[in-house]
Amino acid sequence: MRFVFMGTPDFSVPVLNALIEAGHEIAAVYCQPPRPAGRGKKERPTPVHARALELGLDVRHPVSLKNADEQAAFEALNADVAVVVAYGLILPQVILDAPERGCFNIHASLLPRWRGAAPIQRAIEAGDSETGVTVMQMEAGLDTGPALLKVATSIDPSESSGELFERLQTLGGSALIEAIERIDTGTIKPERQDDSRASYAKKLTKAEAQIDWQRPAEEILRKIHAFNPNPGAYTTRAGDRIKLWGAALTALPNPADAQPGTIVAAPSGELWVACGDQPLAITRVQLAGKKSQSAEELLRGHAALLAPGTRLGAAGERQ
Repeated sequence: MRFVFMGTPDFSVPVLNALIEAGHEIAAVYCQPPRPAGRGKKERPTPVHARALELGLDVRHPVSLKNADEQAAFEALNADVAVVVAYGLILPQVILDAPERGCFNIHASLLPRWRGAAPIQRAIEAGDSETGVTVMQMEAGLDTGPALLKVATSIDPSESSGELFERLQTLGGSALIEAIERIDTGTIKPERQDDSRASYAKKLTKAEAQIDWQRPAEEILRKIHAFNPNPGAYTTRAGDRIKLWGAALTALPNPADAQPGTIVAAPSGELWVACGDQPLAITRVQLAGKKSQSAEELLRGHAALLAPGTRLGAAGERQ
């Protein structure tokens, strides 16, 4: 088939690679424009842009697809299918209608479970035991089109969103190729989504990354995993931010006099913080201006800074 590929971040790259490896023709690659990055603020191409250049493909990065000239240029590609994977622009109806067989999207959720910008993170934060990828036929609504193929995978309770992201990257590419083969042979039937079962996976914000220690330990644990690597869950000590990159549940209750957010004595000298119901063992942290390190390493060098009785994220420190 003749494809237009539309994607921008790292998540999209394995899907582009899968199309190439399967022998399909790529008429053009659409992605977001290069953005200033690094200390020098030099424009840096997006991951999909960089990969497309390596492959010698035609790369286009319009700031909008609402322009009549851009729409005409897209239609002139005479594509059989457009594949959209985390592209970042809304596709007008004229674009959706241009490819002969329509536009397919790969979404990192078992739709309609999580529609929107952050399905991987919200699945972990909500405590879902399963997620996956959905190949769907695109329509005007947000992730509302008919599902063509779903591939499920379990979520490990200790898995971060970054780790799950990497697994779903590979899963998305193979799911797309399978869906294309089955469409070509007429062995796939689109399935309308049940809107009543949909949840909205809103984009993560830095404001919600601060830990509320009054919440249950398991809920806080899930947030730490969900916000790793971006934007990174954090707490504060005397106004300074401490990033939290790893944690584990404990088996003991809070000491009777421990307020949520208080560092409590741990049987083995670990970094335990009282939560709304029981302590949470913090396993990996990062002080402001420092590198990430294990809690054991941190306590060897900063035992007084995080001694039992120290209050983290106390009232008045919220930012």
